[in-house]
Amino acid sequence: MLDKLLILFFTITVISSHAQTCELTVFGKVLDKGTLKPIEFASIYLDELTTGVVSDLSGNFELKKLCEGEYHIVISHIGCETQNILFRLSSDTTCTFYVEHSSELINEVTIEDHIQESKSQEVEVLNARQINQQLSKSLGQTLEDISGVSTIKNGNGVSKPVVHGLYGNRLLILNNGIAQSGQQWGFDHAPEIDPLVANRITVVKGVGAVEFMGNSLGSVILVDPKKIEKEPHLHGKARYFFNSNGLGNGVNLELQQYNKWFGWKVNGSIKKTGDSNTPNYFLTNTGFEEYNFAAELEKQITTKWTANVYYSSFNTQIGILRGSQVGNLTDLQTAFEREEPFYTQDDFSYDIQNPRQEVNHHLLKASTKYLFSEQAWVELVYAKQLNYRKEFDVRRGGRGDKPSLSLDQESDFFEAKFHYYFKNEWHLKSGIQVNRVNNQNIPETGILPLIPNYLSNERGSFLIATKSFKKLKLELGARVEEEIRKVATISISVPREILNFENKYLNYMASAGMQYSFNDQFSMNYNVGLAARNPEVNELYSNGLHQGVSGIEEGDINLDSEQAIKNTLSFATKKKDKYFAELLLYHQYIQDYIYLQAQDEFRLTIRGAFPIFKYEQTDAQIYGLDFVTKYQINEKLLTELNYSFIRGNEIDNGIALINLPSNSILSSTSYQIPEVKSLKNVELQMIHKYVFEQRKIIEEQDFVAPPEGYYLLGFRVSAEKQLKGIRLEAHLGVENALNTEYRDYLNRQRYFADELDRNYTVGLVLKF
Repeated sequence: MLDKLLILFFTITVISSHAQTCELTVFGKVLDKGTLKPIEFASIYLDELTTGVVSDLSGNFELKKLCEGEYHIVISHIGCETQNILFRLSSDTTCTFYVEHSSELINEVTIEDHIQESKSQEVEVLNARQINQQLSKSLGQTLEDISGVSTIKNGNGVSKPVVHGLYGNRLLILNNGIAQSGQQWGFDHAPEIDPLVANRITVVKGVGAVEFMGNSLGSVILVDPKKIEKEPHLHGKARYFFNSNGLGNGVNLELQQYNKWFGWKVNGSIKKTGDSNTPNYFLTNTGFEEYNFAAELEKQITTKWTANVYYSSFNTQIGILRGSQVGNLTDLQTAFEREEPFYTQDDFSYDIQNPRQEVNHHLLKASTKYLFSEQAWVELVYAKQLNYRKEFDVRRGGRGDKPSLSLDQESDFFEAKFHYYFKNEWHLKSGIQVNRVNNQNIPETGILPLIPNYLSNERGSFLIATKSFKKLKLELGARVEEEIRKVATISISVPREILNFENKYLNYMASAGMQYSFNDQFSMNYNVGLAARNPEVNELYSNGLHQGVSGIEEGDINLDSEQAIKNTLSFATKKKDKYFAELLLYHQYIQDYIYLQAQDEFRLTIRGAFPIFKYEQTDAQIYGLDFVTKYQINEKLLTELNYSFIRGNEIDNGIALINLPSNSILSSTSYQIPEVKSLKNVELQMIHKYVFEQRKIIEEQDFVAPPEGYYLLGFRVSAEKQLKGIRLEAHLGVENALNTEYRDYLNRQRYFADELDRNYTVGLVLKF
């Protein structure tokens, strides 16, 4: 998809050195950067004069009778985020604009400052325009259209991404380059990141985690805000969304400017949604609220030295389905069998009652970069994160305002990286990292904590070398990491006593990859990686009610670290800008795989009746394939098909792993019109999704059998309109258009309730 204007330079040819005032002409051409073919029907608009032209079949355009001065040229095309370029005109000028048009049919190329970095990883990208199409969705939900990516959920308000069957602490999420630090364990702890702050979300499916500190077993998600544009004028965008299901509303505002002293940018969001509904009933107490803010300052100290400070604050309150928490064992068994959950109300409400969650996350990042030359530079980063989480049960005796879980986490991270490009096309990147995490229970709950207090100190170093040949790219990486974790927990037995543990882990990781281009139409990628993940505190020591998922969880202090080997092999073919197909095969062996196993037991407590889950360990394998194909039938019609197949099982007995995504097919047909009267880049899209039933899970593995497969139909319509100084982008959509009744296997609330019914969405984006 046309995602980003990659090269914004022009070659000035002076045609007349004594041009008359307001008689200047700009002769231009728009080319595809990948193929150097002309781009037809691209819109070129002069903001100050409220006039514009469209490129012809040869990609040429001409702007006449212009005065000397500064102009904002707006360039847009179907599938592209509209770009605003400051253009200084003093004479007749010839311009060539190179755009990544063919990115609609190939994986997007990541461009680094100064020199393009050789990458052999399997990468898929969501650009700003794709994010704008899903303004109301969380980070996990936004990524669902990518092949091989799904979400694991606890209702509609809490979701986290799953890549090739891995989620939570096994999947590394980078928030503006910093590993997200919070309470990431559990189904109900979504990443505390607002996707509306991001301009670009990248999913690395291979083994790209060697560079980053954390417990990832391979895949990485990068959430990156757009860099501050070096533009002296004030620019920004305002976004609004509406959802009919839950009557959700949200607004987002972004402002930025780069003056002679420094560049700055601010971004803020407010979101509010009430009770969602299924085709037959309301999901009582499933609303949520969000208040998010981000700010960034950048200073170009010298031509070689830059400094940057970034701050973000994420704040949410989430309701948990009231019918997921019941009072006795008989009601719990009945709840599993009911068509409609307990405590369902007949009226819609924005009220958020218990059970509910309150989460606040703060990130402060300070970084600096110094260029010794175009081939060598160093980066220093310090980041501090604060995470506050409170969970509230339905409690008796007027104690509803007292949380049942109250955790504060503080982390400090430091990193130093060095880059060097050798003349023989080798690129070397190395670094050292230190991370300290202090996680504390706040003594206000009146009950034993589910998670103990702990202090973790990590240190690591890595080395990555890449080499580019004519047709071959190689990448080698290695990492060593040590963690010392001190834990203070309370004994289960009476009399209670404080038990102190110290866990020490030393892990070695490595990766190797290659990308080979046989010709312009066919290429191959292969990656292999060795990774390790230490057991998390909840897997070792948790003992009690995990309110968010309505279950009692018990850890095992004897769990060992997971050791994994992942292989990915992909083949890609393309035919000019008409056809693209890619097949990705993957296999991951995980020694001592840790999983949460449902027990054939329920427990009645003073807080209600709940199922019991225990953390267990086994040797396992996860394997599958992702297939993507896109075909541009003609200049207006585009079809796309994504298919994901995944399997996972225990090595010894062949029993399927629980909580893996179902196989799925996603297809879409888009009709694209460059211009309809005053509307630009009009697109009509029909989306089909089929999720297969999980047939490998046996009865003893879960309390309720996996739900049946389901089919969803959706539609999207989008268009842009240029007003004086403002670009308006509108998105309309319908999800679950057939009002299908279904339950999703990866939604923990499938035990109690159906998924959402038909939902109409509206999204508006104003760029100025």
